[in-house]
Amino acid sequence: MHQILGATLPGRPKDSKYDIEIENGKIIDIREAQNDRLEGATLAADHLLAPSLCHPHVHLDKAFLLSHPKYAHLQIEKGTFPEAMELTSKAKADFEEDDLLQRGNRLIDESLKAGVTHMRAFVEVDPIVNMLCLQAGSQLKKTHQDKCDIQICAFAQLPLFTADDDGQEIRKLMQAAMSEEFSADVIGSTPYVEENRTKMEQNVEWLVDLALKHDKHIDFHLDYNLDPQTEPMVWHVLTTLKAKKWTKRTNKKIVLGHCARLTLFGEEEWQRLAQEIGDLPVSFVGLPTSDLYMMRTESGVRGTLPIPTLIKKYHLNAAISINNIGNAFTPYGCCDPLYLANVGIGVYQAGTLQDTELLYECVSTRAKNAIGLSENDSQPVHDKYNLQLNKGSAADFVLFGQTPPNASAPEPWKIINSVSDAVYLYDGAKNRATWYGGRRVG
Repeated sequence: MHQILGATLPGRPKDSKYDIEIENGKIIDIREAQNDRLEGATLAADHLLAPSLCHPHVHLDKAFLLSHPKYAHLQIEKGTFPEAMELTSKAKADFEEDDLLQRGNRLIDESLKAGVTHMRAFVEVDPIVNMLCLQAGSQLKKTHQDKCDIQICAFAQLPLFTADDDGQEIRKLMQAAMSEEFSADVIGSTPYVEENRTKMEQNVEWLVDLALKHDKHIDFHLDYNLDPQTEPMVWHVLTTLKAKKWTKRTNKKIVLGHCARLTLFGEEEWQRLAQEIGDLPVSFVGLPTSDLYMMRTESGVRGTLPIPTLIKKYHLNAAISINNIGNAFTPYGCCDPLYLANVGIGVYQAGTLQDTELLYECVSTRAKNAIGLSENDSQPVHDKYNLQLNKGSAADFVLFGQTPPNASAPEPWKIINSVSDAVYLYDGAKNRATWYGGRRVG
């Protein structure tokens, strides 16, 4: 058994302090703080203890390409999507196990220090890399299994039907990725990279069939454009899921990432979207750092999903994630999801205390639920989804601002002791302590 003493907790009075007991990976007791200081206990010293963080969408194999010496010659000159695809394809041709593990370990280690205990990690499968990225991802998942729940997504960034061989080779590789030899939990694709609408629809239908056959979660990079003349692919995705009776055949979840085209929706289209989704387990994941960098028109219009509005007004399931770190698709950012919550205050004009809690949920509890890694997995996340820690909950959390050994304690008003403090006053992931399954990690 381990104890964390004198913490402040989300959803409870800010001036109240609590002692938490952990055993066998669960919280077994929460009580108002006592004066006892038991040997071996963690002293929270009035700092915030909150649910751990989550990456619901991060590319494990493409992280830190711009800073790694092996790929230093592949630098951005135009900042466009075609250039990013070209530079990444050149980098992928030189991928080797060593540098995939090196860059992947950095992403995971920095994420752990920030408080991340759950993530969906995309690794590409195609004729360029074959199964190399998937094998490296599987190895990283196994290496860090005691520290973090890593969900591997076998991902087709390249077209499934637009190729000299009509995509037969990449489809065979994606089918092979579903075998027990690999650790793929999810299957994903990018329909918009196909050459025409017919093949985009084929991409969607084929992937849904493959996911159902192998009982996998599915994750689409979708509607990555700001063209009002382009019919959103989201309608075909929803029609396909219903036609193939998704909810009757599986309990797996569907995530739709990017979806920049939906930012052009009017009220009627948003209402239609919510109605069409109905009871389908669909969640949207906004990727603001990538979208605001890459999704722009010549007139300067930029688009990223208004995640708080999707949740509050249209009662849709949604979260936010970092997507890429240090590559041609997103050359900036960090491995800390809370950075997105902080930036989200401005991006989404979401500055109230209630907004800060919602933004924290979007990189924590809602994010875990979206990808099927939540202990409350059956609970619809658009319902009230608070951040409270309760008896019986998994002991996956982050303690903010713990004073390092031999350092003087900060003045009380400088302590992060509420969710709003953690979101408003981004701390650069300094002095956080992370617990996963009741064990301190990172």
